[in-house]
Amino acid sequence: MQQRLMKLVPQLSTILGLAVVTPAVWAAWLGWDQHRDVQPDGSTTGPYEAWQVIGLVLTLLGPLYWAASRRYLAGPVLGIPVGLTVAAYYDWSDDSSGLFMVGVGMVMVGSLVVTAAVTAVIAHVKRDGRPDGRR
Repeated sequence: MQQRLMKLVPQLSTILGLAVVTPAVWAAWLGWDQHRDVQPDGSTTGPYEAWQVIGLVLTLLGPLYWAASRRYLAGPVLGIPVGLTVAAYYDWSDDSSGLFMVGVGMVMVGSLVVTAAVTAVIAHVKRDGRPDGRR
């Protein structure tokens, strides 16, 4: 029983750690830019620029790689989507139309799919040592 618990503790702490770190990374990259840019034709863009979202993704790749390479696969697959979903909900919840929940749902599903795929690739490559699986 104790041995199983000792195997579970790193997984749970990785999930919790990534679920806490991810909203902080969101705040660092996206939390400070809340205004929309008005274009000359009257249309609006934003509030985020592409470089901010790319920075967020690249920053989260570090902890994802760390966890996946140590075979803590549940950490990035659960922790990062939970953190991004919470951050998106908090950041977008002042929308009066209520459509922000569509965006939050898209963040949740998209981040779950992408983190699962990237985690699986990293774990596979780290296990076999080569991307093609040959030894």
